[in-house]
Order: sequence, then structure tokens, then C-alpha cells
Amino acid sequence: MEKIKKIVTIGGGSGQYVLLSGLRDLDNIDIKAVVSMVDSGGSTGRLRDELGVLPPGDILKCVLALSRHRDFARQILQARFNGHERLKGHSAGNMLLAMLSQYAGSFADGVNALGEILEIRGKVLPVTTDRATLVAELTDGTKLYGEAAIDVPRGDQREKIKNVYLVPHHGDSIKVYPPVLDAITDADHIIIGPGDLYTSIVPNFLVPGVKEAISQAEGKIIYVPNIMTKFGETHGFNLYDFIAYVERYTDEKIDHVLYNENIPPENILKKYEEQKAYFVRHEPDEALKRRNVIRLDLLDISGGIIRHDPVKLAAGIAGIMANKAMSVREA
Repeated sequence: MEKIKKIVTIGGGSGQYVLLSGLRDLDNIDIKAVVSMVDSGGSTGRLRDELGVLPPGDILKCVLALSRHRDFARQILQARFNGHERLKGHSAGNMLLAMLSQYAGSFADGVNALGEILEIRGKVLPVTTDRATLVAELTDGTKLYGEAAIDVPRGDQREKIKNVYLVPHHGDSIKVYPPVLDAITDADHIIIGPGDLYTSIVPNFLVPGVKEAISQAEGKIIYVPNIMTKFGETHGFNLYDFIAYVERYTDEKIDHVLYNENIPPENILKKYEEQKAYFVRHEPDEALKRRNVIRLDLLDISGGIIRHDPVKLAAGIAGIMANKAMSVREA
């Protein structure tokens, strides 16, 4: 009987939803999803500010991705209220998770309860249960407070991000949710990304104990970089830039990079260029030659939106886990 592989994913937002949607259907794996807790926009931000709960949005996406009832649950729980003035704009899932958390007595228990209802495969773990604000310091000294402010730059020009850090709302420090450390330590493979670098990926490594657990873990690190750059965060980045920044914040060398080499059609790229977003290029670089960059077609452009295809992505990861050289092509 094939050994069960323990997988930890680290990220947040839509990227982790796509990743988990593919991993959910692989055989012989145990999944634990570690989720960033700094989302501050939309329904999530309002619930955080009005009720004092931790941001539910990214957690909800991950729970839905792992649910055996994913399609039906997503249709219901991502529906938004329109009638009642105070409920207007909130998603049903965010409201349910907020209620479960308050009634159960902790956010983590609320997440577990929602996972039980939706019969998820695996576990979804908030990286911390302490409230914190993400702060970005730009190269001109300007500071941006909150994920929403960092995520959506104002105007046509913005200085590059020099550094990001977390500011706790209570106390002097932020504590990692303990099961996260156990999951990382026990993992056979640690998968980082895809997702916005500074608002979905890096905040996880800013929580004390996370990168230290990664450094002590024996599991191999797999990084899935974004297909497109993002203005205000990764403008002008090539593949090596993404790798270098992840390694900077983890203090660890990545073992495998799963890169999409399929360039989207020109008409779709032009639409993205209007938002100053560009295809992440695999530029010739000596540093890349010292890394295991696996180049595959991972592209999904359904609906005119560029994203990773969950089935292709899961197949690429399965190839790495099985050490099947025939399924990958190294840089």
C-alpha cells in the first residue's frame, strides 16, 4: 500500500483556492492548509472591524476548495446579501464562519466546525489567531496600512515595496497557531503559493515560529510562482525575482519551482497590460540553473481570466512527489 504523503500548503486568497481544488482529488495525501490572516477588504474587513473577529474570507475559500460538496457549497456560501442594509455586501459563508467562531469560543474551532459541516478533506489552519495589521514600507519611506491598501495601489505610479511587517492589535507580539508548527514539521512537502507575494504569501512567514519550523522541517519545499506580475507588488519581476523574495522571507532555499511556461493569448495579455500586469518570464539566469525549475503548461484562461489550472497544477505536484522525471522538464 502506498504511503500517505503529508502536504502543507502556505498562502491565501484565490491562489490557494485553486491549488487546494486540485490537490483535493489526489490519492494518498493528507492536506493541511495554512492561511494568511491579514485580509482587510470587503466583507471580511467589515466583519473584522465591526465584530472584532479574525478575517474569514481566505479561510472560507480554502474550506470550500477542500469540501466534497465544493460546487454546491460555493454557490450558496459565496452568495451575497442585498436586502438588509447591514447585511448588504456580506457573503453567507463569511457570516456563518463569524457566527460559528463566536459561538464556539475561538476562530480555530469555528473553522473546524465549518469544515465538519462541509466534509472537507484535510484541515484548514489559520497561521495565527491573533489580530494584526499588515504594513508595507515603500522605497520612499511611505507606509501603507492594511492588506486592502497594499493590494490596490492608487494612481499610475507607486514606489516599490521595500519591506513588510505585522503590527499586533493587542500585546507586543503575534503568536503562531500551534498546530501550524506541527503540520510543517511533519510534512513531506511544503507548497508555497500561488498568490499575491506581499499580501497572501509573505505574511505567513512574518508570524514568529513559521520560518523557523520550515528550516527545521525535512519536507521538500515546492514553490508555485504567479503567472502574471501585479502592479504595486511585483511590477517588473521575472521568475528569479519571485524565487529570491520567497527565499528572503523564509531563509530557506526552494527545492522545486513549478513554473507555467504556456504564454496566454495576446488578446488576453493586452487586457492585463491595461492593469500593468505582465507575464512572468523565465529569463536566463545562472541562479535559476542551480534550482530545479519545472516548466509545464499550467495555464487556465477560461472566462478570459489568467490563472493556474487546478488539475494541471495538481498533476505537476503529483509528479514531484512521485519523483517521476518523465513528468517534468527541468530548466
